[in-house]
Amino acid sequence: MNPFPSAKELRAAALRCAPLIHLTPVLTSATLDAMTGASLFFKCENFQKIGAFKIRGATNFMHSLPREQMKKGVVTHSSGNHAQAVAKTARDLGVPAYIVMPETAPAVKVAAVRGYGAEVIVCTPTLEARETTAQSVIDRTGATFVHPYDDDRVILGQSTCAQELLEDYGPFDIVMAPVGGGGLLGGTALAVHHFAPGTQVIAAEPAAADDAYRSFKARQHFPSENPQTIGDGLLTSVGKRNFEMLLELVDDVVTCSEAGIVRAMRLIWERMKIIIEPSCAVPLACILEGKVAVKGKKIGIILTGGNVDLDRFFSQFSPNEGQ
Repeated sequence: MNPFPSAKELRAAALRCAPLIHLTPVLTSATLDAMTGASLFFKCENFQKIGAFKIRGATNFMHSLPREQMKKGVVTHSSGNHAQAVAKTARDLGVPAYIVMPETAPAVKVAAVRGYGAEVIVCTPTLEARETTAQSVIDRTGATFVHPYDDDRVILGQSTCAQELLEDYGPFDIVMAPVGGGGLLGGTALAVHHFAPGTQVIAAEPAAADDAYRSFKARQHFPSENPQTIGDGLLTSVGKRNFEMLLELVDDVVTCSEAGIVRAMRLIWERMKIIIEPSCAVPLACILEGKVAVKGKKIGIILTGGNVDLDRFFSQFSPNEGQ
């Protein structure tokens, strides 16, 4: 196992990314504090560029590459937010971007990727199809692959989110982040490890997509098996490098129900007046379902993004409703 990135590397990533991303706000809610008995601080990456934390990892990765290497462009596979992040960063750098997206990706995210000028290549919704299609693009163009999560340069970029949260609002008793591929979780755990060693890191995951939970408890890496969850940003299996960080730097992994995710998302929409994706609501759902002992504690929660497919969301309503 290679050594984990150092505190110096985390600080360098923060300096590299700071001029290129938003310093996102941290919000609180007296209602949610009263419901949980805790002091909750929500780091709002739904207000980040492209509407999600993923811009951080893409920015650090791509701005770390030699300019000559960038000329042939970049390629990635993603269901949405990472795709947008790579597409936007490539546009800002003036290089081509080739984005492999599953046919099930939310329409709002596909449209955003194309809006940034990237070429979208659609594939069937399996990891094998994503990887095979991305490799064919690399063979054809010579583009550099930007992994969605399983790369230290991406993880370092994601660490800047927790670095900001800790610097501006710490110390915390617990910091929570949702886990899919594990890029954000790995970056969060690294930031806490180096800059707030007395703080616990707890990952949150849908019970219907619980590969990180099963892997953590067994201390053995299990892939995701046909996950079916409203939290579409958390469908991916934890990456190899990310799993190493999960085992060494994370204190616990907890899960929540689908109904809990919907309830938590609705509470955030109604009480905090902000739009978040279902995946963002998973940490709060776990708290509300009693999976984390938070009473009397100060909790930092990363809200990962706000790119909701509104066409899909509103399609359940009749256009003549209420008339």
